[in-house]
Amino acid sequence: MSTTETCFCGAVQLAFSIEGDDLVNTFVCNCTDCHKVTASMFASNFTIRDTSLKYVRGQHKIKTFAMTKTIASGNTMTNYFCSVCGSLMYRVSSGWPGTAIMRIGQVDDLTLHGTTLKPQLEMFTKNRVAWVKGPEGAEQYRGNYFDGETERSEV
Repeated sequence: MSTTETCFCGAVQLAFSIEGDDLVNTFVCNCTDCHKVTASMFASNFTIRDTSLKYVRGQHKIKTFAMTKTIASGNTMTNYFCSVCGSLMYRVSSGWPGTAIMRIGQVDDLTLHGTTLKPQLEMFTKNRVAWVKGPEGAEQYRGNYFDGETERSEV
């Protein structure tokens, strides 16, 4: 199954596969970096193989910004933004080559938000604000699951 995501103004649209090995995982992140980059208390994400990521339109409108100093893993995280409206389209980590970190809320087919893309895990629960509950049924980890965190949070 392929789907698309579009920035807020419509200038950039991406297409990608979310079936088989192309969909790596779905997760909520409460790290302080995700707080800042989303201007929210968490980010709802999914990771895909970057080989399935294609630009439908607007590739020339993408700008990047890379950051290392605030990333909990110490990896360089490159953010891909629409230069017109500022929407964060995806992120790429130097620590996970071959993947792209997408935002669930950017996906155009809203039915996928609660089905195929429903978060399967939540990380950095140690940073979750008290008034937010984690995603129902998701495995929960105090730190960065992708860096080998094994300490589970109480559900």
